[in-house]
Amino acid sequence: MAFYKVIRSWATKKFMTGCVILVPIGITFYITWWFIHFVDGFFSPIYEHLGINIFGLGFMTSITFIFIIGVFMSSWLGASVLSMGEWLIKKMPLISYIYSASKQMSEAISPDQNSHAFKEVAIFRHPQIGEYAFGFITSTVILHGSSEIVISGGMSVPQVLTIVDAQAIDIDGLENLNKPQVNGG
Repeated sequence: MAFYKVIRSWATKKFMTGCVILVPIGITFYITWWFIHFVDGFFSPIYEHLGINIFGLGFMTSITFIFIIGVFMSSWLGASVLSMGEWLIKKMPLISYIYSASKQMSEAISPDQNSHAFKEVAIFRHPQIGEYAFGFITSTVILHGSSEIVISGGMSVPQVLTIVDAQAIDIDGLENLNKPQVNGG
């Protein structure tokens, strides 16, 4: 009976290890396959109408189209067209909010930006003693000349945590977390 429990425990652990390895890989392949079909669907009808039926040709055309748009928008003429389009969009009541929110998200992950959004990690203290949360610094705001607050976007636990500003962490408070609490006297 004990041998059966040991084998069952071992087999369960190995099965779960396999699931932990294969589920993210399977999800990644599924999402990638779905994305290729989705993007391929934009230009594939044009090629099918022309009698060309090659899988992935619509996907490659879409990727090339996105690249060309990026090159064009990096030029002076493209920037002028973009600013005129943004001016028109900002005049539309509901669409302006959707566009500005999606633009902020795109700019946060853009490789061309000069800000430090999502590039630094901060530790936030929770109301309960000993609880901390990790978040990304998205921006800083100066209020009334001297006080500075950090606006955080999303909570995450990064694999590597580096201390950006030693003054931002209460070292004495962290050292006291490891000491046992004594009740009474």
